[in-house]
Amino acid sequence: MAKKEPEQVNLIETFKDFKETKNIDRTTLVSVIEDSFRSVLQRTYGSDENFDVIVNPDKGDFEIYRNRTVVEDSAVKDTNKEISLTDARKIDEDYELGEEVSEKIDFAKFGRRTILTLRQTMAGKILDLEHDNLYNKYADKVGTIISGEVYQIWKREMLILDDEGNELILPKSEQIPGDFFRKGETARAVILRVDNLNNNPKIILSRTSPDFLRRLIEHEVPEINEGLITIHKVVRIPGQRAKIAVESYNDRIDPVGACVGVKGSRIHGIVKELHNENIDVINYTNNTRLFIQRALSPANISSITLDEERRKAEVYLQPDQVSLAIGKNGDNIKLASMITEYTIDVFREINGNEPEEEDIYLDEFKDEIEPWIIDAIKSIGLETAKSVIAAPRAMLVEKADLEENTVDDVLRILKAEFEEYDEPTPQE
Repeated sequence: MAKKEPEQVNLIETFKDFKETKNIDRTTLVSVIEDSFRSVLQRTYGSDENFDVIVNPDKGDFEIYRNRTVVEDSAVKDTNKEISLTDARKIDEDYELGEEVSEKIDFAKFGRRTILTLRQTMAGKILDLEHDNLYNKYADKVGTIISGEVYQIWKREMLILDDEGNELILPKSEQIPGDFFRKGETARAVILRVDNLNNNPKIILSRTSPDFLRRLIEHEVPEINEGLITIHKVVRIPGQRAKIAVESYNDRIDPVGACVGVKGSRIHGIVKELHNENIDVINYTNNTRLFIQRALSPANISSITLDEERRKAEVYLQPDQVSLAIGKNGDNIKLASMITEYTIDVFREINGNEPEEEDIYLDEFKDEIEPWIIDAIKSIGLETAKSVIAAPRAMLVEKADLEENTVDDVLRILKAEFEEYDEPTPQE
């Protein structure tokens, strides 16, 4: 039968393992190991005040010495801190009363259970320390981009390892539609947040966050880091369309041109990273009307009526410009509302620049249309009856996630309301 390895040897191997695999500095490691030993000594002897614990993690070994005062044989009251003259002279016959005896402790004699407890205590403290270090490292990096190796792919999330082997999580909900990674590939994402439930940090990444696009732009446009251009706001419908509002503090610098680059050289790599997400870069301005006009590009706006208190804007356009303002699946008007922080309603013009007859907000139809259907339509940026009538039917089905017959019923109800306005009022 093979001879069992002494417990002390096992402890030394444990130290070596910590030294070689744990990302902890030497001073902190020594402190953790010493505290673990002193915790065991306190439980065993009642006090650790008279013990010297010497740890050398570089060599992977340790020594423990107990210091006791020599007293008369009959005067020993605390066997942990005092030793009789007879026992002291068994160690060295030259000891005299009042001297201090420093005796090396053979920790292996403490027993298997005590040593196992020590190892568990030490491993727990090291793990807590690692978690603290990991949390502090990434809590300071929230909002920055990180690259890592795809290690594991599951249905709901993907595991990425950083260059130190730390585990990072990229949930499916934070992945761009069209993202497809293989194990071993490099993935880039922004650090979204760091959860720390029960001191167990979990680093959450995102590729759909506006901050991801913001950091990509900052990386590609040196004028931003130099303070010549400021990004005021970024809004996205991940994988489909985004709008970025930028401003230059130098009259000689065109912020839009600088961000896009010559022939799109600066924006092209970003668009590719985001799976052909259409990126609109617009000039920021404090002029609300002008900002809304720019946000609705490429549509040409005829006139805008603002309700600043309610942060609502009524935009009037020629009939052929309405679909451009709304955009595919309502993306353009939704992003324009997000970046300007105004609810935007679009109206067709008739007779030149004169607006159509008064529109009606969808909420007025709650007696005929179920509230949840109205909320679904409003969620894609359409809040009035005429904006819904003007919107492509396919957009209402796909973007608002409504059944075709439901959309047809809504359109029938809304159109009937305006047809009533055209009929003569019955005489009583």
